[in-house]
Amino acid sequence: MTRRLSLDSYVVETLMPDLIGHDRAPSAFIVYLALWAKTSGRRGAAAAASYADLAEDCGLSRRAVQDAVRHLTRRRLIAVERDSPTATPRYAVLRPWIRR
Repeated sequence: MTRRLSLDSYVVETLMPDLIGHDRAPSAFIVYLALWAKTSGRRGAAAAASYADLAEDCGLSRRAVQDAVRHLTRRRLIAVERDSPTATPRYAVLRPWIRR
């Protein structure tokens, strides 16, 4: 069964060229898309995933995922929450281009 994924046009028209072209961080864009898919892009939705899980989902190395998460967090495109330092993180996809 194929699942449909709906993206905000901003993600493709603006965020993709910004992360890939300007920031030279294509892995960050891939991880952002994977997290968007896990949360269906819903505001306030969070998805738990380890670096290893994300690496497998994205076809990236664990290190590339770590760097991408750091980049996306710094850009305030995702929020990361952990119950403890060793707990599996929960990721929320942020959409700062949308005014509340």
